[in-house]
Amino acid sequence: MKKVCKVFAAAVCAVAPVATCAAAAGVTVTPRFDRVDTALTIPAEIYGQFAEHLGTCIYGGLWVGEDSPVPNTDGYRTDVLEALRELRVPVMRWPGGCFADEYHWTDGIGPRHQRPRMVNTNWGGTVEDNSFGTHEFFNLCELIGCEPYLSGNVGSGTVEELAKWVEYITAEDGPMAARRKANGREKPWRLKYLGVGNESWGCGGSFTPEAYANEYRRYQTYCRDFGSNRLYKIASGASDYDYNWTDVLMRNARDHMRGLSLHYYTVPGWTGSKGSATDFSDDDHYWTMGKCLEIEDVIARHDSIMTVYDPDRRVALIVDEWGTWWDQEPGTVPGHLYQQNTMRDALVAALSLNVFHRHTDRVRMANIAQIANVLQSMILTRGDRMVLTPTYYVFKMYAPHQGATVVPVDIDSPERIVRGGRTVPTVSATASRKDGMLTVTLSNIDLDKPVDVSIPLSGIKARLESGEILTAADIRDYNDFGQPERVTLRPYDGARLKDGKLSLSLPAKSVVSLRVRL
Repeated sequence: MKKVCKVFAAAVCAVAPVATCAAAAGVTVTPRFDRVDTALTIPAEIYGQFAEHLGTCIYGGLWVGEDSPVPNTDGYRTDVLEALRELRVPVMRWPGGCFADEYHWTDGIGPRHQRPRMVNTNWGGTVEDNSFGTHEFFNLCELIGCEPYLSGNVGSGTVEELAKWVEYITAEDGPMAARRKANGREKPWRLKYLGVGNESWGCGGSFTPEAYANEYRRYQTYCRDFGSNRLYKIASGASDYDYNWTDVLMRNARDHMRGLSLHYYTVPGWTGSKGSATDFSDDDHYWTMGKCLEIEDVIARHDSIMTVYDPDRRVALIVDEWGTWWDQEPGTVPGHLYQQNTMRDALVAALSLNVFHRHTDRVRMANIAQIANVLQSMILTRGDRMVLTPTYYVFKMYAPHQGATVVPVDIDSPERIVRGGRTVPTVSATASRKDGMLTVTLSNIDLDKPVDVSIPLSGIKARLESGEILTAADIRDYNDFGQPERVTLRPYDGARLKDGKLSLSLPAKSVVSLRVRL
Protein backbone atom coordinates (compact mmCIF):
# COMPACT_ATOMS: atom_id res chain seq x y z
CA MET A 1 0.00 0.00 0.00
CA LYS A 2 1.84 3.11 -1.15
CA LYS A 3 1.40 6.25 0.92
CA VAL A 4 2.27 8.75 -1.82
CA CYS A 5 1.26 8.22 -5.42
CA LYS A 6 3.85 8.82 -8.10
CA VAL A 7 3.19 11.23 -10.94
CA PHE A 8 2.45 9.15 -13.98
CA ALA A 9 2.94 9.85 -17.66
CA ALA A 10 2.55 13.54 -18.42
CA ALA A 11 0.49 12.80 -21.48
CA VAL A 12 -2.19 11.21 -19.33
CA CYS A 13 -2.24 14.15 -16.91
CA ALA A 14 -2.55 16.73 -19.68
CA VAL A 15 -5.96 18.31 -20.08
CA ALA A 16 -7.71 17.94 -23.42
CA PRO A 17 -11.36 18.16 -24.35
CA VAL A 18 -13.34 14.96 -24.31
CA ALA A 19 -14.48 13.84 -27.75
CA THR A 20 -17.85 12.16 -27.86
CA CYS A 21 -18.27 9.31 -30.29
CA ALA A 22 -21.18 8.94 -32.61
CA ALA A 23 -23.78 6.37 -31.70
CA ALA A 24 -22.74 2.96 -32.98
CA ALA A 25 -25.08 0.89 -35.11
CA GLY A 26 -24.07 -2.11 -33.05
CA VAL A 27 -21.16 -4.04 -31.62
CA THR A 28 -20.15 -7.60 -32.40
CA VAL A 29 -18.44 -9.64 -29.68
CA THR A 30 -17.07 -12.80 -31.27
CA PRO A 31 -15.98 -15.69 -29.03
CA ARG A 32 -12.96 -17.27 -30.73
CA PHE A 33 -13.41 -20.94 -29.93
CA ASP A 34 -10.83 -21.67 -32.64
CA ARG A 35 -8.18 -19.93 -30.54
CA VAL A 36 -8.94 -21.57 -27.19
CA ASP A 37 -5.89 -22.91 -25.38
CA THR A 38 -7.26 -25.55 -23.02
CA ALA A 39 -4.14 -25.20 -20.87
CA LEU A 40 -4.87 -21.51 -20.28
CA THR A 41 -7.35 -21.09 -17.43
CA ILE A 42 -8.26 -18.05 -15.37
CA PRO A 43 -6.59 -18.54 -11.99
CA ALA A 44 -9.07 -18.18 -9.16
CA GLU A 45 -6.37 -16.15 -7.39
CA ILE A 46 -7.00 -13.25 -9.79
CA TYR A 47 -10.02 -12.61 -7.55
CA GLY A 48 -7.85 -12.29 -4.44
CA GLN A 49 -8.42 -9.85 -1.59
CA PHE A 50 -6.12 -7.65 0.47
CA ALA A 51 -6.62 -7.03 4.20
CA GLU A 52 -4.21 -4.57 5.79
CA HIS A 53 -4.06 -3.19 9.31
CA LEU A 54 -5.35 0.14 8.06
CA GLY A 55 -8.31 2.08 9.42
CA THR A 56 -11.19 -0.27 10.19
CA CYS A 57 -10.34 -2.94 7.63
CA ILE A 58 -9.35 -5.47 10.31
CA TYR A 59 -10.78 -4.07 13.54
CA GLY A 60 -14.47 -3.43 12.92
CA GLY A 61 -14.43 -4.76 9.39
CA LEU A 62 -13.36 -8.37 9.88
CA TRP A 63 -12.76 -8.70 13.61
CA VAL A 64 -14.80 -7.49 16.58
CA GLY A 65 -13.81 -10.01 19.26
CA GLU A 66 -15.92 -12.64 20.99
CA ASP A 67 -17.30 -10.20 23.57
CA SER A 68 -18.62 -7.71 21.01
CA PRO A 69 -22.35 -6.94 20.80
CA VAL A 70 -21.91 -7.23 17.03
CA PRO A 71 -23.02 -10.77 16.05
CA ASN A 72 -19.83 -12.76 15.58
CA THR A 73 -18.40 -16.21 15.09
CA ASP A 74 -15.40 -16.66 17.39
CA GLY A 75 -14.73 -12.93 17.13
CA TYR A 76 -15.22 -12.58 13.37
CA ARG A 77 -18.22 -10.60 12.13
CA THR A 78 -20.79 -13.20 11.10
CA ASP A 79 -22.31 -10.99 8.39
CA VAL A 80 -18.90 -10.39 6.81
CA LEU A 81 -17.98 -14.07 6.99
CA GLU A 82 -21.14 -15.00 5.11
CA ALA A 83 -20.59 -12.31 2.48
CA LEU A 84 -17.01 -13.44 1.85
CA ARG A 85 -18.00 -17.09 1.58
CA GLU A 86 -20.62 -16.16 -1.00
CA LEU A 87 -17.95 -14.27 -2.94
CA ARG A 88 -15.76 -17.41 -3.11
CA VAL A 89 -12.64 -15.53 -2.02
CA PRO A 90 -9.68 -17.62 -3.23
CA VAL A 91 -6.77 -15.92 -1.45
CA MET A 92 -6.27 -13.13 1.12
CA ARG A 93 -3.14 -11.04 1.59
CA TRP A 94 -2.19 -9.88 5.12
CA PRO A 95 -0.97 -7.94 7.22
CA GLY A 96 0.00 -5.28 4.65
CA GLY A 97 0.89 -3.17 2.77
CA CYS A 98 3.15 -0.71 4.48
CA PHE A 99 2.06 -2.13 7.82
CA ALA A 100 3.76 -5.45 7.03
CA ASP A 101 7.24 -3.98 7.31
CA GLU A 102 6.66 -2.66 10.81
CA TYR A 103 4.78 -5.74 12.04
CA HIS A 104 6.54 -8.14 14.39
CA TRP A 105 4.58 -11.36 14.47
CA THR A 106 5.49 -12.42 18.02
CA ASP A 107 3.48 -9.42 19.28
CA GLY A 108 0.34 -11.04 17.85
CA ILE A 109 0.39 -14.49 19.45
CA GLY A 110 -0.46 -15.80 22.89
CA PRO A 111 -3.28 -14.68 25.21
CA ARG A 112 -4.83 -11.56 23.70
CA HIS A 113 -4.93 -9.63 26.96
CA GLN A 114 -1.16 -10.06 27.29
CA ARG A 115 -0.23 -8.91 23.80
CA PRO A 116 1.68 -5.61 23.58
CA ARG A 117 0.05 -2.58 22.01
CA MET A 118 1.61 -0.76 19.07
CA VAL A 119 1.25 2.49 17.15
CA ASN A 120 0.40 2.11 13.49
CA THR A 121 2.77 4.81 12.26
CA ASN A 122 1.85 4.38 8.60
CA TRP A 123 -1.90 4.87 8.91
CA GLY A 124 -3.13 7.59 11.21
CA GLY A 125 -1.09 6.78 14.32
CA THR A 126 -3.79 4.40 15.53
CA VAL A 127 -2.93 2.37 18.64
CA GLU A 128 -3.59 -1.33 17.99
CA ASP A 129 -3.87 -4.04 20.63
CA ASN A 130 -2.64 -6.90 18.42
CA SER A 131 -5.76 -8.93 19.20
CA PHE A 132 -5.82 -9.94 15.53
CA GLY A 133 -2.62 -11.83 14.78
CA THR A 134 -1.33 -15.01 13.19
CA HIS A 135 -3.89 -17.40 14.69
CA GLU A 136 -6.79 -15.06 13.96
CA PHE A 137 -5.72 -14.58 10.33
CA PHE A 138 -5.10 -18.23 9.53
CA ASN A 139 -8.28 -19.31 11.27
CA LEU A 140 -10.20 -16.71 9.24
CA CYS A 141 -8.80 -18.14 6.01
CA GLU A 142 -9.94 -21.60 7.08
CA LEU A 143 -13.42 -20.30 7.94
CA ILE A 144 -13.96 -18.77 4.49
CA GLY A 145 -11.97 -21.43 2.61
CA CYS A 146 -9.23 -19.29 1.09
CA GLU A 147 -5.45 -19.51 0.77
CA PRO A 148 -3.46 -17.22 3.09
CA TYR A 149 -0.92 -14.89 1.47
CA LEU A 150 1.55 -13.65 4.07
CA SER A 151 3.57 -10.44 3.63
CA GLY A 152 6.83 -10.76 5.54
CA ASN A 153 8.71 -7.97 7.30
CA VAL A 154 11.95 -7.13 5.48
CA GLY A 155 12.04 -3.38 6.15
CA SER A 156 12.32 -3.43 9.96
CA GLY A 157 12.57 -7.16 10.60
CA THR A 158 15.29 -9.78 10.42
CA VAL A 159 15.92 -12.94 8.45
CA GLU A 160 15.58 -14.96 11.66
CA GLU A 161 12.23 -13.37 12.49
CA LEU A 162 10.69 -14.24 9.13
CA ALA A 163 12.23 -17.72 9.10
CA LYS A 164 10.78 -18.50 12.53
CA TRP A 165 7.37 -17.17 11.53
CA VAL A 166 7.26 -19.63 8.61
CA GLU A 167 8.35 -22.41 10.97
CA TYR A 168 5.75 -21.43 13.59
CA ILE A 169 2.99 -21.63 10.97
CA THR A 170 3.98 -24.73 9.01
CA ALA A 171 6.23 -27.05 11.07
CA GLU A 172 4.87 -30.27 12.57
CA ASP A 173 7.50 -30.44 15.30
CA GLY A 174 10.35 -28.41 16.76
CA PRO A 175 10.61 -25.35 19.00
CA MET A 176 8.37 -23.06 16.92
CA ALA A 177 5.76 -25.80 16.51
CA ALA A 178 5.81 -26.36 20.26
CA ARG A 179 5.19 -22.63 20.77
CA ARG A 180 2.26 -22.73 18.34
CA LYS A 181 0.78 -25.75 20.09
CA ALA A 182 1.10 -24.03 23.45
CA ASN A 183 -0.95 -21.20 21.96
CA GLY A 184 -3.77 -23.57 21.04
CA ARG A 185 -3.06 -24.77 17.49
CA GLU A 186 -1.95 -28.39 17.36
CA LYS A 187 -1.79 -28.93 13.58
CA PRO A 188 0.26 -26.66 11.35
CA TRP A 189 -1.53 -24.42 8.89
CA ARG A 190 -0.97 -24.51 5.17
CA LEU A 191 0.99 -21.52 3.85
CA LYS A 192 1.50 -21.39 0.11
CA TYR A 193 2.02 -17.71 -0.74
CA LEU A 194 4.85 -15.84 1.00
CA GLY A 195 5.67 -12.25 0.07
CA VAL A 196 9.21 -11.31 1.04
CA GLY A 197 8.71 -7.64 1.87
CA ASN A 198 6.29 -5.08 0.43
CA GLU A 199 6.98 -1.96 -1.64
CA SER A 200 10.65 -2.32 -0.79
CA TRP A 201 11.42 0.72 -2.96
CA GLY A 202 9.39 2.88 -0.53
CA CYS A 203 7.69 2.24 2.81
CA GLY A 204 9.20 -1.24 2.91
CA GLY A 205 12.77 -0.04 3.35
CA SER A 206 13.63 2.52 0.62
CA PHE A 207 15.94 -0.01 -1.06
CA THR A 208 17.55 0.37 -4.42
CA PRO A 209 16.57 -2.54 -6.69
CA GLU A 210 20.09 -3.94 -6.49
CA ALA A 211 20.11 -3.83 -2.70
CA TYR A 212 16.64 -5.37 -2.42
CA ALA A 213 17.52 -8.16 -4.87
CA ASN A 214 20.37 -9.14 -2.56
CA GLU A 215 18.15 -8.95 0.52
CA TYR A 216 15.46 -10.97 -1.19
CA ARG A 217 17.91 -13.73 -2.06
CA ARG A 218 19.13 -13.81 1.54
CA TYR A 219 15.70 -13.78 3.18
CA GLN A 220 14.14 -16.40 0.91
CA THR A 221 17.05 -18.75 1.55
CA TYR A 222 16.03 -19.16 5.18
CA CYS A 223 12.30 -19.46 4.55
CA ARG A 224 12.20 -23.25 4.48
CA ASP A 225 9.67 -25.82 3.41
CA PHE A 226 8.55 -27.87 6.43
CA GLY A 227 6.92 -31.25 6.00
CA SER A 228 4.66 -31.26 2.94
CA ASN A 229 4.25 -27.48 2.88
CA ARG A 230 5.75 -25.81 -0.20
CA LEU A 231 6.25 -22.05 -0.29
CA TYR A 232 5.45 -20.00 -3.36
CA LYS A 233 7.85 -17.10 -2.78
CA ILE A 234 6.95 -13.69 -4.14
CA ALA A 235 9.47 -10.85 -4.45
CA SER A 236 8.46 -7.25 -3.83
CA GLY A 237 8.07 -5.78 -7.29
CA ALA A 238 7.60 -2.47 -9.01
CA SER A 239 5.23 0.42 -8.64
CA ASP A 240 3.39 1.28 -11.84
CA TYR A 241 5.96 2.41 -14.42
CA ASP A 242 9.22 1.47 -12.67
CA TYR A 243 10.45 -0.92 -15.34
CA ASN A 244 14.04 -0.75 -14.14
CA TRP A 245 13.02 -2.39 -10.85
CA THR A 246 11.58 -5.35 -12.75
CA ASP A 247 14.67 -5.61 -14.93
CA VAL A 248 17.06 -5.67 -11.96
CA LEU A 249 14.99 -8.16 -9.95
CA MET A 250 14.60 -10.53 -12.88
CA ARG A 251 18.26 -10.28 -13.75
CA ASN A 252 19.52 -10.84 -10.21
CA ALA A 253 16.93 -12.99 -8.43
CA ARG A 254 14.62 -14.71 -10.92
CA ASP A 255 15.83 -18.21 -10.03
CA HIS A 256 14.84 -17.67 -6.39
CA MET A 257 11.24 -16.51 -6.89
CA ARG A 258 7.95 -17.89 -8.14
CA GLY A 259 6.30 -14.50 -8.41
CA LEU A 260 7.12 -10.81 -8.73
CA SER A 261 4.57 -8.29 -7.51
CA LEU A 262 3.22 -5.17 -9.22
CA HIS A 263 1.19 -2.33 -7.70
CA TYR A 264 -1.07 -0.17 -9.84
CA TYR A 265 -3.79 2.17 -8.63
CA THR A 266 -6.38 4.02 -10.69
CA VAL A 267 -5.62 7.35 -9.10
CA PRO A 268 -4.90 10.90 -10.30
CA GLY A 269 -1.18 11.42 -10.72
CA TRP A 270 -0.75 14.45 -8.54
CA THR A 271 0.18 14.23 -4.87
CA GLY A 272 -2.49 16.59 -3.58
CA SER A 273 -6.22 15.95 -3.83
CA LYS A 274 -7.13 12.72 -5.58
CA GLY A 275 -10.71 13.84 -6.12
CA SER A 276 -13.95 12.77 -4.53
CA ALA A 277 -15.20 9.20 -4.76
CA THR A 278 -18.76 10.44 -5.27
CA ASP A 279 -18.63 14.05 -6.53
CA PHE A 280 -17.04 13.96 -9.98
CA SER A 281 -17.79 15.14 -13.51
CA ASP A 282 -18.59 13.06 -16.56
CA ASP A 283 -15.18 14.06 -17.87
CA ASP A 284 -13.60 12.66 -14.68
CA HIS A 285 -15.46 9.39 -15.22
CA TYR A 286 -14.11 8.88 -18.72
CA TRP A 287 -10.59 9.86 -17.64
CA THR A 288 -10.84 7.24 -14.89
CA MET A 289 -11.72 4.56 -17.43
CA GLY A 290 -8.64 5.51 -19.45
CA LYS A 291 -6.37 5.43 -16.43
CA CYS A 292 -7.82 2.07 -15.40
CA LEU A 293 -7.22 0.54 -18.83
CA GLU A 294 -3.64 1.81 -18.87
CA ILE A 295 -2.80 -1.14 -16.62
CA GLU A 296 -2.82 -3.29 -19.74
CA ASP A 297 0.10 -1.36 -21.22
CA VAL A 298 1.90 -1.50 -17.88
CA ILE A 299 1.44 -5.27 -17.57
CA ALA A 300 2.59 -5.82 -21.15
CA ARG A 301 5.75 -3.77 -20.59
CA HIS A 302 6.67 -5.56 -17.35
CA ASP A 303 5.86 -8.88 -19.02
CA SER A 304 8.17 -8.13 -21.93
CA ILE A 305 11.04 -7.44 -19.53
CA MET A 306 10.33 -10.61 -17.57
CA THR A 307 10.25 -12.62 -20.79
CA VAL A 308 13.82 -11.61 -21.62
CA TYR A 309 14.96 -13.50 -18.51
CA ASP A 310 12.11 -16.00 -18.24
CA PRO A 311 10.91 -17.03 -21.73
CA ASP A 312 9.19 -20.11 -20.29
CA ARG A 313 7.02 -17.85 -18.10
CA ARG A 314 7.84 -19.69 -14.89
CA VAL A 315 7.77 -16.50 -12.79
CA ALA A 316 4.29 -15.06 -12.33
CA LEU A 317 3.37 -11.38 -12.25
CA ILE A 318 1.36 -10.85 -9.06
CA VAL A 319 -0.78 -7.68 -9.09
CA ASP A 320 -1.20 -7.75 -5.33
CA GLU A 321 -2.43 -4.16 -4.97
CA TRP A 322 -4.83 -2.54 -7.43
CA GLY A 323 -8.02 -0.51 -7.49
CA THR A 324 -9.24 3.07 -7.22
CA TRP A 325 -7.85 5.57 -4.73
CA TRP A 326 -9.85 8.72 -4.00
CA ASP A 327 -9.84 11.23 -1.18
CA GLN A 328 -11.11 9.72 2.05
CA GLU A 329 -14.66 10.59 2.94
CA PRO A 330 -15.12 13.93 4.75
CA GLY A 331 -15.50 13.52 8.50
CA THR A 332 -13.68 10.20 8.68
CA VAL A 333 -10.44 9.56 10.58
CA PRO A 334 -7.40 11.01 8.78
CA GLY A 335 -5.12 8.31 7.45
CA HIS A 336 -7.77 5.58 7.52
CA LEU A 337 -8.56 5.84 3.78
CA TYR A 338 -12.29 5.18 4.10
CA GLN A 339 -13.84 5.95 0.73
CA GLN A 340 -17.19 5.36 -0.88
CA ASN A 341 -17.69 3.08 -3.86
CA THR A 342 -19.87 4.07 -6.82
CA MET A 343 -20.92 2.55 -10.13
CA ARG A 344 -17.76 4.15 -11.53
CA ASP A 345 -15.67 1.93 -9.23
CA ALA A 346 -17.67 -1.11 -10.33
CA LEU A 347 -16.75 -0.40 -13.95
CA VAL A 348 -13.08 -0.06 -12.98
CA ALA A 349 -13.29 -3.50 -11.35
CA ALA A 350 -14.90 -5.08 -14.42
CA LEU A 351 -12.45 -3.55 -16.90
CA SER A 352 -9.46 -4.49 -14.74
CA LEU A 353 -10.59 -8.11 -14.38
CA ASN A 354 -11.03 -8.28 -18.16
CA VAL A 355 -7.43 -7.13 -18.58
CA PHE A 356 -6.16 -9.75 -16.12
CA HIS A 357 -8.05 -12.44 -18.05
CA ARG A 358 -6.20 -11.44 -21.22
CA HIS A 359 -2.84 -11.89 -19.49
CA THR A 360 -3.27 -15.09 -17.53
CA ASP A 361 -0.16 -16.56 -19.14
CA ARG A 362 1.80 -14.19 -16.86
CA VAL A 363 -0.67 -12.64 -14.36
CA ARG A 364 -1.62 -15.42 -11.93
CA MET A 365 -2.86 -13.51 -8.92
CA ALA A 366 -4.36 -10.09 -8.19
CA ASN A 367 -5.45 -8.67 -4.82
CA ILE A 368 -7.79 -5.69 -4.85
CA ALA A 369 -7.24 -3.03 -2.19
CA GLN A 370 -9.01 -3.63 0.13
CA ILE A 371 -11.52 -6.08 1.52
CA ALA A 372 -13.38 -3.82 3.98
CA ASN A 373 -13.69 -0.09 4.75
CA VAL A 374 -10.52 0.94 2.88
CA LEU A 375 -10.17 2.23 -0.70
CA GLN A 376 -12.10 0.12 -3.27
CA SER A 377 -13.57 -2.24 -0.74
CA MET A 378 -16.01 -5.11 -1.05
CA ILE A 379 -17.73 -4.31 2.23
CA LEU A 380 -18.48 -1.28 4.40
CA THR A 381 -19.33 -1.65 8.09
CA ARG A 382 -20.58 0.69 10.77
CA GLY A 383 -21.35 -0.74 14.18
CA ASP A 384 -23.50 -3.82 13.64
CA ARG A 385 -24.50 -2.81 10.09
CA MET A 386 -22.90 -3.97 6.83
CA VAL A 387 -23.20 -2.74 3.24
CA LEU A 388 -22.07 -4.55 0.11
CA THR A 389 -20.50 -2.22 -2.45
CA PRO A 390 -20.99 -2.16 -6.24
CA THR A 391 -17.48 -3.62 -6.53
CA TYR A 392 -18.58 -6.59 -4.39
CA TYR A 393 -21.32 -7.29 -6.91
CA VAL A 394 -18.89 -7.21 -9.83
CA PHE A 395 -16.74 -9.83 -8.08
CA LYS A 396 -19.86 -11.89 -7.47
CA MET A 397 -20.86 -11.64 -11.14
CA TYR A 398 -17.38 -12.71 -12.24
CA ALA A 399 -17.10 -15.68 -9.86
CA PRO A 400 -17.99 -18.23 -12.60
CA HIS A 401 -14.79 -17.23 -14.44
CA GLN A 402 -12.65 -18.62 -11.61
CA GLY A 403 -10.77 -21.66 -12.89
CA ALA A 404 -12.51 -21.55 -16.28
CA THR A 405 -10.81 -21.83 -19.67
CA VAL A 406 -10.21 -18.50 -21.37
CA VAL A 407 -12.22 -17.98 -24.55
CA PRO A 408 -10.62 -15.09 -26.47
CA VAL A 409 -13.05 -12.53 -27.89
CA ASP A 410 -12.86 -10.07 -30.75
CA ILE A 411 -14.76 -6.79 -30.27
CA ASP A 412 -15.44 -4.00 -32.73
CA SER A 413 -16.23 -1.46 -30.01
CA PRO A 414 -16.83 2.25 -30.57
CA GLU A 415 -14.18 4.42 -28.95
CA ARG A 416 -13.86 7.81 -27.34
CA ILE A 417 -10.91 10.07 -26.73
CA VAL A 418 -10.58 10.94 -23.05
CA ARG A 419 -8.73 13.74 -21.28
CA GLY A 420 -5.05 13.40 -22.02
CA GLY A 421 -5.60 12.06 -25.53
CA ARG A 422 -6.00 8.39 -24.73
CA THR A 423 -8.46 6.42 -26.85
CA VAL A 424 -10.63 3.97 -24.92
CA PRO A 425 -13.23 1.46 -26.10
CA THR A 426 -16.69 2.00 -24.64
CA VAL A 427 -17.57 -1.71 -24.71
CA SER A 428 -15.42 -4.34 -23.04
CA ALA A 429 -16.01 -8.08 -22.77
CA THR A 430 -14.51 -11.30 -21.48
CA ALA A 431 -15.54 -14.92 -21.89
CA SER A 432 -14.69 -18.29 -20.39
CA ARG A 433 -15.88 -21.89 -20.53
CA LYS A 434 -16.20 -24.41 -17.72
CA ASP A 435 -18.27 -27.57 -17.21
CA GLY A 436 -20.18 -27.03 -20.44
CA MET A 437 -21.12 -23.44 -19.57
CA LEU A 438 -20.02 -20.33 -21.45
CA THR A 439 -19.89 -17.15 -19.35
CA VAL A 440 -19.79 -13.85 -21.23
CA THR A 441 -19.45 -10.63 -19.23
CA LEU A 442 -19.82 -7.25 -20.93
CA SER A 443 -19.41 -3.63 -19.82
CA ASN A 444 -20.54 -0.35 -21.33
CA ILE A 445 -18.75 2.70 -19.91
CA ASP A 446 -20.81 5.20 -21.90
CA LEU A 447 -22.93 7.30 -19.56
CA ASP A 448 -25.77 7.91 -22.01
CA LYS A 449 -25.84 5.52 -24.93
CA PRO A 450 -26.95 1.89 -24.80
CA VAL A 451 -25.49 -0.31 -27.50
CA ASP A 452 -26.86 -3.30 -29.38
CA VAL A 453 -24.54 -6.28 -29.07
CA SER A 454 -24.41 -9.41 -31.23
CA ILE A 455 -22.56 -12.53 -30.09
CA PRO A 456 -22.32 -15.10 -32.91
CA LEU A 457 -22.45 -18.73 -31.81
CA SER A 458 -22.81 -20.27 -35.27
CA GLY A 459 -22.50 -24.02 -35.45
CA ILE A 460 -22.71 -24.42 -31.68
CA LYS A 461 -25.68 -25.97 -29.97
CA ALA A 462 -26.40 -23.50 -27.17
CA ARG A 463 -29.11 -22.56 -24.68
CA LEU A 464 -29.31 -19.26 -22.81
CA GLU A 465 -29.55 -20.13 -19.12
CA SER A 466 -29.46 -16.85 -17.19
CA GLY A 467 -28.39 -13.25 -17.12
CA GLU A 468 -27.78 -10.56 -14.53
CA ILE A 469 -27.02 -6.86 -14.63
CA LEU A 470 -25.39 -4.25 -12.45
CA THR A 471 -26.25 -0.66 -13.30
CA ALA A 472 -27.40 2.57 -11.68
CA ALA A 473 -29.57 5.58 -12.42
CA ASP A 474 -26.45 7.76 -12.07
CA ILE A 475 -22.77 6.85 -12.33
CA ARG A 476 -22.28 8.51 -8.91
CA ASP A 477 -24.76 6.23 -7.16
CA TYR A 478 -23.48 4.12 -4.28
CA ASN A 479 -24.73 1.97 -1.42
CA ASP A 480 -24.71 3.36 2.09
CA PHE A 481 -26.27 2.45 5.39
CA GLY A 482 -29.42 4.43 4.61
CA GLN A 483 -29.74 2.92 1.10
CA PRO A 484 -27.85 -0.38 1.10
CA GLU A 485 -29.25 -1.67 -2.21
CA ARG A 486 -29.28 1.35 -4.48
CA VAL A 487 -26.72 -0.41 -6.72
CA THR A 488 -27.22 -4.16 -6.68
CA LEU A 489 -27.49 -7.18 -8.95
CA ARG A 490 -30.74 -7.69 -10.83
CA PRO A 491 -31.90 -10.43 -13.19
CA TYR A 492 -31.34 -9.50 -16.83
CA ASP A 493 -33.80 -10.78 -19.43
CA GLY A 494 -32.81 -8.53 -22.33
CA ALA A 495 -30.83 -11.18 -24.24
CA ARG A 496 -32.20 -13.45 -26.98
CA LEU A 497 -30.61 -16.50 -28.59
CA LYS A 498 -31.91 -17.16 -32.09
CA ASP A 499 -30.46 -18.64 -35.27
CA GLY A 500 -27.04 -19.09 -33.74
CA LYS A 501 -26.74 -15.49 -32.53
CA LEU A 502 -27.02 -14.09 -29.03
CA SER A 503 -28.41 -10.53 -29.12
CA LEU A 504 -28.87 -7.97 -26.38
CA SER A 505 -29.11 -4.29 -25.66
CA LEU A 506 -26.28 -3.33 -23.31
CA PRO A 507 -27.48 -0.36 -21.23
CA ALA A 508 -25.32 2.68 -20.55
CA LYS A 509 -23.03 2.47 -17.48
CA SER A 510 -23.67 -1.22 -16.94
CA VAL A 511 -22.10 -4.62 -16.48
CA VAL A 512 -24.05 -7.61 -17.84
CA SER A 513 -23.19 -11.28 -17.41
CA LEU A 514 -24.74 -14.08 -19.48
CA ARG A 515 -24.56 -17.82 -18.91
CA VAL A 516 -24.99 -20.06 -21.95
CA ARG A 517 -25.18 -23.85 -21.83
CA LEU A 518 -23.10 -25.36 -24.66
